[in-house]
Amino acid sequence: MEKIQYENLIIRQAEVSDAKQLATWWNDGAVMAHAGFPHGVGTTEEEVIRGLGKGCLVIQENDRLIGECNYRNVDHGVAEIGIKICETDGQNRGVGRKILSMLIGWLFQNGYSKIILDTNLKNTRAQHVYESLGFRKVRTNIDAWKDQMGQLQSSIDYELVEQDFISYLNDGLPV
Repeated sequence: MEKIQYENLIIRQAEVSDAKQLATWWNDGAVMAHAGFPHGVGTTEEEVIRGLGKGCLVIQENDRLIGECNYRNVDHGVAEIGIKICETDGQNRGVGRKILSMLIGWLFQNGYSKIILDTNLKNTRAQHVYESLGFRKVRTNIDAWKDQMGQLQSSIDYELVEQDFISYLNDGLPV
């Protein structure tokens, strides 16, 4: 993947030099709780380095790492994505919506016809963002998995096709 840039935001392939920051975020329960890891994932910098290059991307704002996102090919023309704005000062400012617009636009430009993702049923902020981009709910999975603490969790599966995509790369407004 080439670097994707819009204004002061960049999405790029994660590099070895990013591994320490990624491990710090992934081991932070506050960052990872929504994904079912309220105590973090317990990874090392070396483990992160071994996993680089598998759709692991980092997000920069003004040349500072603020989060990470990823994508993977799950079927012909279908990509699954994920995103985390890990630095709290990067949250609640529309950055995630712009990053998702950048990544989704790039995926559609590069031959994908459908984007899928899931989120925790309790993560209403993410649901609002996904729906504002045109994602539609496919199903709700009640008590479908257990988090790190053994608590049952529910999730929502979403999908987006290109004709429904609403990009937010015009001063944070739908284009």
